[in-house]
Amino acid sequence: MRVFQIQRITAVALLVFMTIHMIVVHYPPFHIDFSIIAERMVNPVWKVIEILFLFSVILHGLAGAYVVLTDYKQISKFNKLIAAVVVVVGIAAFVWGSLTVISWQLPA
Repeated sequence: MRVFQIQRITAVALLVFMTIHMIVVHYPPFHIDFSIIAERMVNPVWKVIEILFLFSVILHGLAGAYVVLTDYKQISKFNKLIAAVVVVVGIAAFVWGSLTVISWQLPA
C-alpha cells in the first residue's frame, strides 16, 4: 500500500515540477537557451527545485518499476531482493544527480 501512496504523491509532485519546467524552459519567449539555463542553475533556489524534481522522478520511476516487477508470480518470491536493489539504485542515482546539480558552476 505504501508504494501505491508514494506513486500518487510523486505523481502530483511531478505535475508541479513539470509545469514549472515547461513554463520556465520551453514556453515562449523562454526558448531553450543554454546560457540562461546555466545562469539559472547557479541560483541555490533553482538547485533545490531541480533536486526535488530529481527526487520525485527517481522515486516515481523506481516505485513503478518495483510494482511491475513484483506483479509477476515467478519474481514475487524475490520481493526483498528487488526492494533492496531498487533502494540502492535510487540512492545511487539521487546522489549522483544531486552532486551534479550542486557542483554546477558557470562556464569560465
